[in-house]
Amino acid sequence: MDKNVVWAVVLSTIILIGSFILQPILFGVPEVQEPTAIEYVEDNATENQNEVEIGNEIIAENAEEDVLVEESLKEEKITISTNKADVVFTTLGGDIVSYKLKDHEDTDTNEGIQISDNVNDFNRTCAISLGGADSMIIDKVFSYEKIDDLTILFKTNFKVKDSNGTVKSFVLGKKYSFKENENMFKLDVLIHGLDNMRGLNFDGVAYSLRTSPQIGPHFDPKENKYENRQFLAHNGSKTKKIILTSGEFKKYEKSFVWVGIAGKYFEELLIPADTTTMNASYYSSKIEANNYANAQAIVERRAFAESDVQDTYYFYFGPRNEKDLKVYNVAENNAWGFGGKRLTDSLQSSGWLSWLEVILKWCLEMIHKVVKNWGVAIIIMTILLKLLLFPLSKKQSLGTLKMQQLQPKMQELQEKYKDNQQKLQAETAKLYQESGYNPASGCLPMIFQFLLLFAMYNLFNNYFEFRGASFIKGWIPDLSAGDSIYTFKFNIPFLGNHLRLLPIIYVISQLLFGKITNNGGMSNSQSAGMMKFMTYGMPIMFFFLFYNAPSGLLLYWTVSNIFQMGQQIIINKLMAEKKAEMAGNGKNQKTLPPKAKRK
Repeated sequence: MDKNVVWAVVLSTIILIGSFILQPILFGVPEVQEPTAIEYVEDNATENQNEVEIGNEIIAENAEEDVLVEESLKEEKITISTNKADVVFTTLGGDIVSYKLKDHEDTDTNEGIQISDNVNDFNRTCAISLGGADSMIIDKVFSYEKIDDLTILFKTNFKVKDSNGTVKSFVLGKKYSFKENENMFKLDVLIHGLDNMRGLNFDGVAYSLRTSPQIGPHFDPKENKYENRQFLAHNGSKTKKIILTSGEFKKYEKSFVWVGIAGKYFEELLIPADTTTMNASYYSSKIEANNYANAQAIVERRAFAESDVQDTYYFYFGPRNEKDLKVYNVAENNAWGFGGKRLTDSLQSSGWLSWLEVILKWCLEMIHKVVKNWGVAIIIMTILLKLLLFPLSKKQSLGTLKMQQLQPKMQELQEKYKDNQQKLQAETAKLYQESGYNPASGCLPMIFQFLLLFAMYNLFNNYFEFRGASFIKGWIPDLSAGDSIYTFKFNIPFLGNHLRLLPIIYVISQLLFGKITNNGGMSNSQSAGMMKFMTYGMPIMFFFLFYNAPSGLLLYWTVSNIFQMGQQIIINKLMAEKKAEMAGNGKNQKTLPPKAKRK
């Protein structure tokens, strides 16, 4: 029966993966909109230079000297480093072009994870576009002031025509603030109106702000079917997660407290300090550079009528794990005093089965504290679970045998009461009661194992601690990736260029387990064809489907198969003894003389 559970999981996985592959083929790639351009007006201002205070910020008012200075500005790169990240800015737009996490190594480059991926001339991290989400980003050189080691302010002057054709003059500032030991940073967007400008309005939107074009580390969606990109939107009580496919640009119609983009192990969240100023959010997976789809969240700021505006946004750029995210659930636990936004709701979970996943994760972590190796912890936990489930598996198998014994009597009842369904149900229930058979006894173990399998799948496929965790050096150096014993200089269709041993061991264990299960005599002639397919056809499908699966997930399935084979041998022996006992009882009943029967 466990194979049926696995079969259900595999079908779900095939449908999910198939949707990624077939959707572009069947429905085509959506037409990508060209960015909307804002009309900029040549600035020949001659006012005297002043300093205008906005809140606690100082930005330079437009002046003739500023215009002359800006014309001579060239693009520069500035780096700010904390003990969490190295962040590289460009004066072009005052944007981020590189964001490397120091605590997490990219296994392909042996450097810090580049979380700000796919940056290009048309799209950069934290770029602002005047107008809606489909507008072109600001591509003007800003002047800058490094206020201190962890704070930088970019500023520039603008004259633009709004949607009514009115010329607007203003100063735009972008102030980035960082703190040590934090995966969160703050961005203040500062706007000061000039020439009595009041408000900024491009069809109901003032400006748009975005995350990185794509979140790192870089991955190939064709090879890694177990990785994807998700758009996240949290409304204060629950989080909507949308898996992105290539070529999308869509508006998220509902309200939000924060939005973001997440991969399996890392995420970027954009959190406005004041959600009442937000107009809408979008998600984009346009293909803009390197034939690699973006994965980006964009928010629109509502049009405003004031001359001075200061908007604050918090960004979380870091691991998608509970340890790092939960510090921002409570203000007292982080240096920003940030809390109450439930950032841990961005974690990947089993949904309504998340409670079971939490229990399993706790057990796994307790085992790891003792053995100090995540691979060994997986093996021990798998064995403990199989020992725990053995009584249920045994009861389920013996219940199946009991059901087979009752089949002749049930067929008699079906024939006798074929025209009276109510009577048939009553007599069938009576037969079950007299024989001591409970039909639910076979379903409950299967349901429990089904739920456990889904929770374990999500845990082992997304558990952050498996990333970079070595099990056996030289064979399985990273439990979050496939193992490799040899790398070919060419690609094998559907498999890639790695020779992996673990999928081969897994498929062999699946074949042997199916063979042993069939030897238990649990199938009849009607189901023989299906069982034959389950025994031989499914493992072959598994081989191709799971060849590049994370090693941690395959290790769990392989150990589960091997240990369950031993359990099935014991169950088969018990069933053979039970069959012999049942056959002996039947034979004795037939050979007893009439008087002995009456006794």
